[in-house]
Amino acid sequence: MQKRPITFGTDGVRGVANGGLIPEDALRLGLAAARLFGGPILIGRDTRLSGGMLSSALAAGAASGGALVIDAGILTTPGVAALAPRLGAAAAGVVSASHNPYPDNGIKFFSGEGRKLPAAKEREIESLTADTNLERPTGSGIGAVERLDDAARQYVDGVLGRLRPRVGGIKVLLDCANGAAYEAAPMAFSELDVDLTVAGDEPDGTNINEGCGSTHVRSLDASGHDVAFAFDGDADRVLAKDEKGNVVDGDRIIAILARDCQERGVLEGVVVVTVMSNLGFFKAMESMNIPYEVTPVGDRHVAEAMRERRAVLGGEQSGHVILSEHVTTGDGLVTALALLDVMARTGRPLSELAGVMEVYPQELINVTVADAASAKTLAASEVVERAVFEAEERLGEEGRILLRPSGTEPVVRVMVEHADGAVCREVCEEVARVVGEAEVRA
Repeated sequence: MQKRPITFGTDGVRGVANGGLIPEDALRLGLAAARLFGGPILIGRDTRLSGGMLSSALAAGAASGGALVIDAGILTTPGVAALAPRLGAAAAGVVSASHNPYPDNGIKFFSGEGRKLPAAKEREIESLTADTNLERPTGSGIGAVERLDDAARQYVDGVLGRLRPRVGGIKVLLDCANGAAYEAAPMAFSELDVDLTVAGDEPDGTNINEGCGSTHVRSLDASGHDVAFAFDGDADRVLAKDEKGNVVDGDRIIAILARDCQERGVLEGVVVVTVMSNLGFFKAMESMNIPYEVTPVGDRHVAEAMRERRAVLGGEQSGHVILSEHVTTGDGLVTALALLDVMARTGRPLSELAGVMEVYPQELINVTVADAASAKTLAASEVVERAVFEAEERLGEEGRILLRPSGTEPVVRVMVEHADGAVCREVCEEVARVVGEAEVRA
């Protein structure tokens, strides 16, 4: 059977397990990682049915390439990233499709420092997976596969060693999405003086993200709790609900943390967010004289900008938040603890803290096009650019429009924000109509 190419997307290699992503792919990726990084290589996974199959193949490939493999079993993505430098790993691999449904899976890599790989390194791995002549050692040169039985414990101890909120009786609900956080998150919160309730902690391989977790936070019943935290499948992101049942998204979480850091005099540099952050976030930062930097969508871009600017805080509306004092990548557990810490120190309910910013009405329409190339061409076409210019004129300073081709799907995304919800919808629909008509004519 001819080898098919392996291509990294915005967050690793993804596909339907045993369809778009097969064990042979995982083995080739493991072999390539061993060739590129040497060893040891730390491997963790989420709770998907296919996780054991693909992580075993990834480990087999790395061992076949001569690398020592440390198998952490089920562990959150940020947990794997955090343990990599502690265990002296040369690199780390995570088998997870994050917030996707259970039939999907994916493989992504981190450096030995626990950071996502730059695109250039991913291209090197792609090139190595296409090489049919990679040398494989024999005898004592073959890598061993060792099991790390206390991975969750080590990760939690590391987190609580840096961030342990002094809380007293706060009622907390955790929704672990039946995913990778099902053991680590309750373990961490059980060591705090909170009144704890846990949901989504019974993974069966097929129920990850199913009606639970951050992708279904609006349906989470948080009544009777001071705060609820909902993780996604690999727990690199978290969203919250306040005591009134209102969703507190990533923008508001970052705004709360930014104001707190400013008040404590520890807000160094800029706050880094993406172009998808709500207009209300930017206005809030400006009102507090907090400088910010805007990057393209993707936590990799946020992390890179934070390193360049030596920023202590950044993240995305989706709940990926990076607190560089504590972590190298988005970590839902650390974010939840940091937010809980602000609540405990200030004595203010989350609903009051979330008032730090006004959320502007936002409309998003995805216009389907023929392919990714068409999306880029249409977005840059004269007729679409004119429609965007006219939209900007109408929105004025009380709104904005963002039009961009997707990096993962054959769609053009049209996002509009405005203080008036009706205007927001009208403008978004009009620009989306122009894009759709331009696609038909193309």
